[in-house]
Amino acid sequence: MPPPVKLAIIGGGPSAFYVASRLLSLLPLKDPMSPLLRVHMYDRLWAPHGLVRYGVAPDHPEVKNCTNKFDATATDPRFRFFGNVNVGSKVLHSIPHALHLPLTSILNNYSHLLFATGCTIPTLHPAIPPSIYCMPALSLVHWYTQHPSRPPPPALDKISHLTLIGQGNVSLDIARILLTSPSVLRQYDVPEHVVEVLSRSTVKHVSIVGRRGPLEVAFTTKELREMINLPEASMVPIEPTLLEPPPGVTPTRQQRRTLELLRNGSKNPPGSTPKSWSLHFYRSPTSLTPPSTASALDMANLTLAHTRLDPATSRAVPTGETSTLPTSLVVTSLGFHADPETTFYDPAMRHLRSSAGRITSSEGSVLKNMYASGWAANGAKGVLASTMIDAYAVAGTILSDIVPFSEAATTTAPPPPVMEMAPDEMLNPHPDLDALPSEIDRGITDGIVTQYDDWKVINAEEVRRGEALGKERERMGWDEAQSLVALSRARS
Repeated sequence: MPPPVKLAIIGGGPSAFYVASRLLSLLPLKDPMSPLLRVHMYDRLWAPHGLVRYGVAPDHPEVKNCTNKFDATATDPRFRFFGNVNVGSKVLHSIPHALHLPLTSILNNYSHLLFATGCTIPTLHPAIPPSIYCMPALSLVHWYTQHPSRPPPPALDKISHLTLIGQGNVSLDIARILLTSPSVLRQYDVPEHVVEVLSRSTVKHVSIVGRRGPLEVAFTTKELREMINLPEASMVPIEPTLLEPPPGVTPTRQQRRTLELLRNGSKNPPGSTPKSWSLHFYRSPTSLTPPSTASALDMANLTLAHTRLDPATSRAVPTGETSTLPTSLVVTSLGFHADPETTFYDPAMRHLRSSAGRITSSEGSVLKNMYASGWAANGAKGVLASTMIDAYAVAGTILSDIVPFSEAATTTAPPPPVMEMAPDEMLNPHPDLDALPSEIDRGITDGIVTQYDDWKVINAEEVRRGEALGKERERMGWDEAQSLVALSRARS
């Protein structure tokens, strides 16, 4: 029989759960050939599920159905979840109330380690740094999903025109939230205090700016169709010549759909609705000038360089022309990267150093029994389906190390032949399977660290409160969740 395996997973989002689910299912509990196995998951957020809870737009409840699979994974007695635990870095974007756990505590207690930490830092635009007139999209998303980092609410009652930089799904999510009636949003997973701020919003127009053209947009046709069908907003028509493919270019099926939707325009005729939105192609920000006075009616001026696509590289290059777009607030939505303070971070790739799911050294050698999956390994790209496929592949890699001759152990690529391990990065080859780091034991006792049973209590209460209000759920903040958990533990 293979030796016992004790796997720590850092991160509690979809990739982490898909890897855990796959491993536990491929190594059945009652199979005498399965090694003794423990899977412990650590997340800096007190609630599990990562981007499914704190990134998916609230009016897309169907996307969250994957949590049913995650709930099933958590019923395996070999699995444990520990939330509100920040492993390693405590510098960037830390959660103030999270327990700090040094990475050495993980290395001393586990035989295998998976990083599924995602990409948690927004990519900023060098020409327009954050200010009172410019904020990253992640702050807005975290505000309307009640993320534990608790970003302040935007001053929507002082904004008439908002400009999004970036033409991906996150930009369209934000635009859709701002252009949809709060009475419609309220039925979904939108906290009441968010609905209250949205109800006072004075946003009338949303501009969505991209440095390339309609064939290069990152948003999906599904998201575009939702924008086009907004009941209370209309799209500013796009210059028809911009929607003609360049000579010699044959659009893909998805690109043809996108062009057709853009040509047809929005369901509501332009100018017939109280709110509107527009797409601006071949434009790249170069500066943002604050208004000359402090009047709420004055707007900042966003200077945009006009661009074209370089046929050889498909990169946007400036034409030399510029224009100015007056706007109340700029929101940059340019993607995300991993936390640079995370161990094994590669500044060139902007995510962790890895090869075929295995963590590598700066020289390219594999580090034994250390892995990475999802955005942490590949960068911020892909949707839940691609995340699941990647996670299953990484689970296969882990399994090939645990049970080398198992038929279920499949990897996409063989590991490099050279293996190395620095003395201060040594995992424990003979850990106590059921022991926890001492910091975690204390954190559970002190009510700081949450477990999956705690989450089930919180989840049930959030759903109950939502039903009382006629909505999907009403979310809790940390203080209220902590009190509820303490009460539940006292009763049990």
